[in-house]
Amino acid sequence: MKVKKGRIVVFVLLIVAIFATVATTTTQVWNNITKGLDLQGGFEVLYQAAPDEKNVNASIMSDAAAAIRKRVDVLGVNEPVITVEGENRVRVQLAGVNDQAKARDLLGKQAQLTFRDPDGKKILLKGTDLKEGSAKVDFDPDTNRPLVSMAVKDPSKFAEITKTYLGQPIPIYLDEEMLSNPVVQQIIPNGQATISGQESIEESQELADLLNSGSIPVKLEEVQSYAVDASLGADSLKDSLEAGLYALIAIFIFVIGYYRLPGVIAVVTLITYSYLVLLVFMLLDVTLTLPGIAALILGVGMAVDANIIMNERIKEEMRIGKSIPAAVKSGSKRSFLTIFDANITTIIAASVLFLYGTAAVKGFSVSLITGIIVSFIAAVGLSRLLMTLLVRSNILKSPGLFGVKEDEISDL
Repeated sequence: MKVKKGRIVVFVLLIVAIFATVATTTTQVWNNITKGLDLQGGFEVLYQAAPDEKNVNASIMSDAAAAIRKRVDVLGVNEPVITVEGENRVRVQLAGVNDQAKARDLLGKQAQLTFRDPDGKKILLKGTDLKEGSAKVDFDPDTNRPLVSMAVKDPSKFAEITKTYLGQPIPIYLDEEMLSNPVVQQIIPNGQATISGQESIEESQELADLLNSGSIPVKLEEVQSYAVDASLGADSLKDSLEAGLYALIAIFIFVIGYYRLPGVIAVVTLITYSYLVLLVFMLLDVTLTLPGIAALILGVGMAVDANIIMNERIKEEMRIGKSIPAAVKSGSKRSFLTIFDANITTIIAASVLFLYGTAAVKGFSVSLITGIIVSFIAAVGLSRLLMTLLVRSNILKSPGLFGVKEDEISDL
């Protein structure tokens, strides 16, 4: 048969494009991935509502979490993870915190919402003076702009305050951070007030949530906490990446030595898989943790498994006397359902881990599911494409290129 050089050229260009992309952009992709506190150092603490707090539920704890998030912003932490667990717990994970003592002190204090005089010094009202859950987003009937409505428990006290400070601002603080600076437009005798000046519905909703959280004084007690030093995180990351590199090298040596040409293609797909997983992590803003790296390496095993299944099917087809093109076509087809079933069952297991696992387990499951999907695309899609290009170029003549000896081929 005549060698089709065009397909060889496409094969070579595809390989060059893959390696060039990986070599030139991997560092940038890696640096843009959000790292968990176990990789870059940080602080984690689990809070629980104090036993003497009454009527605590998930909604109240959600309001408390909103107040905590506002405090976290003061620390300048990127991508904090603040989750409500059950009916009375809040878990806070802060990666990249430099001053952990400051973080502990800031998070440990009970949130204090206050309405102050124009100078911001004298406290006129506290969050406890607001009716619970009264703050909500509303709209100005004249301008249709968003505003926040609220109600106080003691209308006479509020009337006296608005009379004293008529035409002046009464700033609202959460701890020592100003949330809003509304101006008293009129005396309010009924305890029903509105706060205008927000630019969007989202901003109004955030203020309403903070007012509600401030009006529900939930005392939080620290249940457990741990800190990861930045240097320890860097060492963990270095050790994990080295372990992954050694595993990859061992896999590359095995698949090339045992499967020959299909092994070389498997190496290309594994490199592509690793790069694509990191790229997906960056694009989806996935927080990468040590369990996530473990899932990434496990995904390499899944990708190798898919390649091994396909290559073994191809070898079986050659041993019964089929030509290389026929064996590749039949073997690829026969292996597809096996690979698909294996990946689906693992995704189901990982989904259960995500639904019922802790934060670390969720991170592992997300990384595992992402890796499985990408490995399926790389192992089935890219491997088949590269193999098909070589087969149709008519340069593959010897079964030995697939690790099949001549005496293994049946004469039937």
